[in-house]
Amino acid sequence: MKYPLIKRYIIEQEKEVQKNMGNIKEEAMAYESPQTKNISELARVPVDLEVTERVFKEGTPEEFRMKTIKVNGEDYRIPVSVLESLKVMLGDNPDMKFFKVKKAGEGMKTSYTVIPLLN
Repeated sequence: MKYPLIKRYIIEQEKEVQKNMGNIKEEAMAYESPQTKNISELARVPVDLEVTERVFKEGTPEEFRMKTIKVNGEDYRIPVSVLESLKVMLGDNPDMKFFKVKKAGEGMKTSYTVIPLLN
């Protein structure tokens, strides 16, 4: 082979990928499902945070999308009704910098109130 160092590097990389992680029981007991929190859990939200769209169960009949923001490495879901309310508020006060969200109810009866905060 012309490049023995490259081949050795590739073999070493493959070894690193095949780490022993323990048995199934240990992995199951240690597993924590990734969670997306709700924007109402934040005390103060800047209006200039970047929004991303996450797709779940892509390519299946159950596919759904949600808009999220990332704060301190954690994802927070932004309900559409929050974006709608925020649009109205920013129309009246384009200089608004921060807001918070109050959540009331559960399930299909959940409602959100957007509260502007002083800069």
